[in-house]
Amino acid sequence: MVNSFEDIKKFINDKSFKKIFVLCGKKSFATSGAEDLFKKIITDKEIKIFYKKAEIPILDELVEIINNIKNFKPDLILAVGGGATIDYAKIANVVDARKDLAELIVNYSYQFKKKFTKLAVIPTTAGSGAEVTSNAVIYVDGIKHSFESELLIPDNFFLIPEFLISASNKIKASAGFDAIAQALESLVSRKSNEKSVKYASKSLRVSVNSFVSFINDPNMKNATEMSIASNLAGKAISISKTTAPHAVSYPFTSLFNISHGHAVSLFFESFFKFNFDNLDKSETSFDLKKRFDLIFNLFDVPNINVFNSKISLIKKQANLEDDLIKLNVDIKRSSENIIKGINLLRLGNNPVKIDGKDIYEIISKNKK
Repeated sequence: MVNSFEDIKKFINDKSFKKIFVLCGKKSFATSGAEDLFKKIITDKEIKIFYKKAEIPILDELVEIINNIKNFKPDLILAVGGGATIDYAKIANVVDARKDLAELIVNYSYQFKKKFTKLAVIPTTAGSGAEVTSNAVIYVDGIKHSFESELLIPDNFFLIPEFLISASNKIKASAGFDAIAQALESLVSRKSNEKSVKYASKSLRVSVNSFVSFINDPNMKNATEMSIASNLAGKAISISKTTAPHAVSYPFTSLFNISHGHAVSLFFESFFKFNFDNLDKSETSFDLKKRFDLIFNLFDVPNINVFNSKISLIKKQANLEDDLIKLNVDIKRSSENIIKGINLLRLGNNPVKIDGKDIYEIISKNKK
């Protein structure tokens, strides 16, 4: 399921690709080993490299990327990086930098027509699964908005475990927890089906045992396993989408600069406890209790309390801080902007209806 350097070399040196636009993060492109590899394998190609600057995908930089792509007119866009880099490439390949772009994004009214060119992606983190999903995110004025279209799915992707190893422990922890959360949320999402359950279950069978090991001992075996787990989780949420933990995470990233996976982890146990405690209010087409039984089986735990204890332990071992005071998060002072920034599309996938009052109660209780 993973790829080799030779796979990339053969693909990139295809004669049909004369001009290649490379989108990447400057630091990760160098430290992952991708930059050195491309210097060795790319021959007789016109290359333009764009180094993204923003930590999260924002509108102004997206417009800059779109204009660079349109001016360069590449035969191939190659995105090398984490979820933000790949999301930039996915959106830039289907969107025009028109004057009313911000309005269309905010109103979810942009009409996708076709891809500008071929898109290939190489993840340098194990977590987002963006290489296989039909969605991408962009932040406008600090608020996250989602694009969803089959046109956003990359034409090709390459999983190179070697590129994951050099990431910092902080990035490994945030990205890796995102993969675990995606798979778990997929299992309880209203949109889940037999296929997404299969992907999510396979992902968790790998990530539950490999996540912390990959942080502490980032060898090829652990890198390969987390690469596969992330990819499977991405396939799962491409079908089912995510739920409350993801929906509520976005304002904590935009307002408090908490990385995406870390933000998802903040209230994860509380949202899953809320769903389990309200099984009788489930609005799913499947038996939510049986899905929780599957989750407990995958984590080898007897009930929701032990499950949450295991999640808390995993977070602690990964150094994912959830003390809001230590993270300089003032819930009371920022509550209005937090509620405003919640992604309602993701919230609507939650198996149990949850409103602003429920959310405020959950995030307030997490204050330490």
